Amino acid sequence: MERDIGDVFVERARSGLFFNFAIFMNAITIDYRRAKYVVSAHLPSQLPADEGAEIAFAGRSNVGKSSAINAITNQNGLAKTSKTPGRTQQINFFDLHDDFKLVDLPGYGFAKAPEQLRAHWGEFISDFMLTRNSLRGLVLPMDIRRPLTELDQRMLDLCWESNLPVHILLTKADKISRGKGLEMLRAVNNKLDDMPQTTVQLFSSLKKTGVDQARIQITALLTAESRAF
Repeated sequence: MERDIGDVFVERARSGLFFNFAIFMNAITIDYRRAKYVVSAHLPSQLPADEGAEIAFAGRSNVGKSSAINAITNQNGLAKTSKTPGRTQQINFFDLHDDFKLVDLPGYGFAKAPEQLRAHWGEFISDFMLTRNSLRGLVLPMDIRRPLTELDQRMLDLCWESNLPVHILLTKADKISRGKGLEMLRAVNNKLDDMPQTTVQLFSSLKKTGVDQARIQITALLTAESRAF
């Protein structure tokens, strides 16, 4: 029997293979290839004006956060990547258009950074996430082989407490088989089933897996209403 498109979407949604259909239908188009670096901030006084709409990327060091930004914007050198974890040491802003921005937050959990600097990052990032009016959501990359670490959970708790939507990228999906990847996706979805405003997908910067899906989710977050504080 021939299935209509609704059946296909329901089937894929149940298996964790597809994004939210309403998001897909209602999202406006943003050309992420036009992203350009604007400014970096190490102190609150250096932050750009709190206006427009922003989506921040945060994650444990060495999970492929910068690579994810580069894949989504189709620009290999936009966010600086390095084999040395923890190289993002400021909040970096990238302009899209119509007052939309992507924000690259310092990676967390890298023990070799000086304790004083790590404490500064923690306070600065927490204040940014809790008080930034233009911040519409957080993209949280996690290595698919080691998702939902204690530090990831702390970041999720901070988002939920501040009413900030989260979209999780299970990165480095090319490192495991497709079957294992789908298994991990379902496991993470099940653990977060009761958590508000949280979505999850497979992602690979190397193979470009999930890039279009991530763009659609980010666009939906950028165009959503401001969160209630």
